[in-house]
Amino acid sequence: MPLPEAFTQRISKLIPEKAQHVLASFSQPRVMSLRVNTLKATAVEVSTALEAAGYKTEQVPWWPNAFILPDPTVQQIFHPFYEEGKFYVQGLSSMLPPLIVDPQEGESILDLTAAPGSKTTELAALMNNTGSILANDLSPVRLFKLQANLKQQGVTNTQVKRGPGELLWRKFPEQFDRTLVDVPCSMEGRFEENDPKSYQDWSLKKIKELSMRQKMLLRSAVSATKPGGVIVYSTCTLAPEENEAVIQWLLEKEEGKVVVEEVSFDTLRTQSDELITPGLTEWEGQQFAEQVQNTLRIYPSARMEGFFVAKLRKLEPTVTSEALQAPRHDHSRRRFHRHRARR
Repeated sequence: MPLPEAFTQRISKLIPEKAQHVLASFSQPRVMSLRVNTLKATAVEVSTALEAAGYKTEQVPWWPNAFILPDPTVQQIFHPFYEEGKFYVQGLSSMLPPLIVDPQEGESILDLTAAPGSKTTELAALMNNTGSILANDLSPVRLFKLQANLKQQGVTNTQVKRGPGELLWRKFPEQFDRTLVDVPCSMEGRFEENDPKSYQDWSLKKIKELSMRQKMLLRSAVSATKPGGVIVYSTCTLAPEENEAVIQWLLEKEEGKVVVEEVSFDTLRTQSDELITPGLTEWEGQQFAEQVQNTLRIYPSARMEGFFVAKLRKLEPTVTSEALQAPRHDHSRRRFHRHRARR
């Protein structure tokens, strides 16, 4: 079953000079990658143990606590360190948003759509289990996986909450130093041509529906963050409607109160097989503000999944007393849960 024709046409329009390269990546095996859990082990301990067990490892140049297993035939790791929570199997692109959040020890952090916890546990390790993290999600099943991952990796600074992320700002208005909002998306960056289930539900209609929810989640994240704080928005899709257009919408809604800061990962661009670009300037007639180009687009490759990351800085308060007193509207869309996968 080939990739949807409408999708391949959009890729050709998104990045015409590299479209064939990107499309070919969807049929290539992706190497396994893992993150060292520094709450329980060091990078040297993990790499030494895996090498002794017969796994060849290669350190990622832009982060010493990340490794790839360059043999594409290795799709599972059987090692006691995994069960002990000393490392976590995670896509390289998925590791970027917490690094860009850059949480500091002792801070108050919000992970608005947290389950199953790949990024939450990474945030906790970056904070050395200090400060506090509020990990929120709506799905009971996914929250169960989140709690299991927190326990396995020895995370002690995180409180789990269940509820619609779109409404969380009402309970915690402008209370967090930094917020991560890794939203439900169409997951285009994770498509696999030999796995039709990965793209069988894709449609332009779903992209439009998801974009509506993503806007509400992002605005809630901004409202829950202190003035001066950082908000990182991420997706694993290539669709501009879910990426640059969402950021543009927020800039217009919170004009002058939020800015897009540059996401600088120059070492990523030194890897010969990676295709990484700034955000788009326009899409299908919609022009984006110049600062939207400060965002980061990662196109899929043998090592990395397709991803989008934006780093926002909140300059001024965005929550008014009138907004807090307004009637609540539950914008949660439970049907979107199927769009979330372990990333």
